[in-house]
This record gives sequence, C-alpha cells and structure tokens, in this order.
Amino acid sequence: MKQKVTLGLLLMNLFIAFMGIGLVIPVLPKLMNELGITGTTVGYLTATFAIAQLIASPFSGKAVDKWGRKIMLVIGLFTFGLSEFLFGMGKVIEVLFISRLLGGISAAFIMPAVTAFIADITDTDTRPKALGYMSASISTGFIIGPGIGGFLAEFGTRVPFFFAGAFGTIAAILSIILLSEPKRLEVADAQELDQKNGMKRMLEPKYLLAFILIFIASFGLAAFESFFSLFVDHKFQFTSSDIAIVITGGAIFAAVAQVLLFGRLTRIWGEIKLIRYSLILSTLLVFLMTVVNSYFSILLVTFIIFVGFDIFRPAVTSYLSNIAGKEQGFAGGMNSMFTSLANISGPIIGGMLFDIDINYPYYFATVVLIFGIVLTFFWHKQVAGYTPKKRTVVSNEAKQIEI
Repeated sequence: MKQKVTLGLLLMNLFIAFMGIGLVIPVLPKLMNELGITGTTVGYLTATFAIAQLIASPFSGKAVDKWGRKIMLVIGLFTFGLSEFLFGMGKVIEVLFISRLLGGISAAFIMPAVTAFIADITDTDTRPKALGYMSASISTGFIIGPGIGGFLAEFGTRVPFFFAGAFGTIAAILSIILLSEPKRLEVADAQELDQKNGMKRMLEPKYLLAFILIFIASFGLAAFESFFSLFVDHKFQFTSSDIAIVITGGAIFAAVAQVLLFGRLTRIWGEIKLIRYSLILSTLLVFLMTVVNSYFSILLVTFIIFVGFDIFRPAVTSYLSNIAGKEQGFAGGMNSMFTSLANISGPIIGGMLFDIDINYPYYFATVVLIFGIVLTFFWHKQVAGYTPKKRTVVSNEAKQIEI
C-alpha cells in the first residue's frame, strides 16, 4: 500500500508540474492583445522556460544522485508554486519572463527526481508499466493544462496561475509528509559503475540517438502546442473555451490510449519500432493541421496527434531506464536537457515563422519529425545486438510494489 501511495503521489506531482507549463497556452491570444506583443515575443516567452530548464538540468541530474530524490523533488515543487503565483501577479512582460525562468528551474528539478524515484521502487518487470503511467501523467498534464487554463480563464486571465501555484505548493507539502527517500538500485555489472564525465556518457551510442530523438519529438510537440491557440484563434477565431474543449478532449483520449496500448505495443514491437511508428503518426498529423478546415476535423486531428507523442515518451524513457543502471539521475537529467533544447528552439523558430505565415511552424515541425523517423532506422542497426543487463535490486520495495 505504501508503494502505491508513493507512486500515486509521484505521478500527481508530475501532472501538476506539466499542467502548469501548459496553462499559459489558451491565454496567449489575450496576453498578446493585453501587452501588445508579437508571435516572436511569445516564442521567446515560451522558450525562457526551456532555457532555464536546459541550464539547470545537468546540475539537477547530478544533485538527484548525490543529495537524494525527495529533497530535489520538494524544492522543485515549491519553486513551481512560486513561479505560477508570480505569473498570476505579473502585469508587465519582464515579470512574466522571470516567472517562466523559475518555472524552467522547477521542471529541471522535478523530472529527473521522479524518474530516478520510480526506477528505485520498481524492478525490470514493473518498471515499464510504471514509466507508462509516468508518461501519461506528464503528457496529460502538459496537454490538459491548456484545457484547464481555458476554462479558468473565463473567470479572469490570471486565475489559472493562482490555481496552479496553490496546487503545486500543496503537492510539495504532501511530498514532505508522505514520501520517504528510496533505496538506490545496485547494479551487478561493474561496467555500469564506470564514472565517465557527462559529455562522454552523453555521446555514447546507447545514449546519443535516444537523446537526439527526444529532442526531435519534443520539438514537434512544442511547435504544435505552443502555437495551437494562436493558430486556431487567427485561422478559425476559436475562443479560450473552444481551445480548452479541443485540447482537454485530446488529452483524455491520448492518456486512455496510452495506458491501454503502451504495454501491449512494447511487447509486440519493442521500444525502437514503437518509437519509429509513434513518430510516423505524429508527423502525419502535424502536417494535417495545415489542411484541416472545420471544427470537427481539428478536433479529430488533435485527439489523435497526442497519442503518437504520448506513446513516444514512455518508450524512450523505458529504453533509457534499462541502459542507465545506477545513472538514473544522469539519464533523467539528460532527458530533461534535450527536452529543454527542443522547447527552446521550437517556440523561437515557430514564433518567427508564425509572424510570416501561420502554417509555417507546422511545416517546419513536419520536416524535423521526418528526420527523426529516418534516424530510427540507423538507431535500430546500432543497437540491434543490445540486450539490457540484468540488475540486482537491493531494496525489497521493487518486489513489493504492485502496479
């Protein structure tokens, strides 16, 4: 029972953090009018979050391994709450940039801490399912955030951020009370204990292609979602409520599909093929966004597009967890870092392209995702002989947990 409570609280923390990231999306059109900013400035505002996450991620990954999972998670949640309250109170663009800066730091602390926490309390049999739930929490939070933001924005443009700030602070307090620092994984293979510097480890073939693909998929999702509200506002005159309905529906559909399909598809195809097929699905649907012309077609494309992204994330996270051994914090930190790189470049490039033509961000994202599909074929050849090393887990928690 204790392990179930731990896993549930970890998943809730991830949901809250990534919900906060997405809250800003439906109010972007109102903020553009209120502050008189362009699509390029919106791109920089969105990218500020990712820049802070990028800078903090390598340090947070090491800190998670050195100082512990719980303390970094709690610090991240309190920082998240502060950033959301600050965004709610901000009346000038400079304050909003500071808020997004703190938000990025909080995400850099939370993500690797939770990933390592889950790896510590599961074994090789239960870990894929737990990581599937983890990815569902991330994706659902990130995708449903705009939906919740759209509904709450009807009561005031800044209300969603006060809501998220309170939610994050409560989650931090609950984490202090209910979570206990887990026992670490012990790996039998001495090669896994080799302490190389971060850059050399990052460039190892077993890591590098996975990190590049994380960047590519995250770029596609960032380009799609960051400008979705502006896209449908300019092209179809959607209101905040319309945006909320479309994205919330897509989030629910994708989360359910992920929970039902991920485990089965992983057993059938394996992680690498599953990553390839999810990228293919996402690429087709990102491109389709440029040709849809009705409310129903937008609804259909949005519902399905998140399925591809939602299945990609647990597949690549599961792969990294299997090869990371005692470097779970490193793998989680690098995962967060490459996600951040994509979340920086996606909105910035997308914002510039949006000011030229509202379809251009989606065209560019399509090209990037196609490149990712091509890479998966080379990745398959490089790791075809890879077999995950067996591990001995010291803690009995991994055997006791029932997911």
